[in-house]
Amino acid sequence: MSELSAHEAVAYKILSSRQLKDLLSAGTFAGAPVDIADGYIHLSTLGQVKGTLDKHFAGQDDLHIAAVDLAALADAVKWEVSRGGALFPHLYAVLPLSAVIAHGPITFDRTGALLLPDIEVS
Repeated sequence: MSELSAHEAVAYKILSSRQLKDLLSAGTFAGAPVDIADGYIHLSTLGQVKGTLDKHFAGQDDLHIAAVDLAALADAVKWEVSRGGALFPHLYAVLPLSAVIAHGPITFDRTGALLLPDIEVS
């Protein structure tokens, strides 16, 4: 079983408005300052993204979320132990816009649940 098939196929990257604009205009994203310092781009699975948002982006507004097709990134994604002993997807390459399958602003429903951008499945 490949590493990808043992994990989720879509991960999420939380971006500032400026970072999203840069990704859309340049076609790639080299990472936020913390990503560059750590040597990889931090991604979160569906079950991890709300915790990442709460822990690392509390009080920030004008945030966006990008859904990332992990299969498009192949072996550049490594699943590594991080917060609470959970495996997180880490991207050891720049994030190409071609791997972003959806993006949108961070929004919440009436109950406070995070709303994710619609992903079109073909």
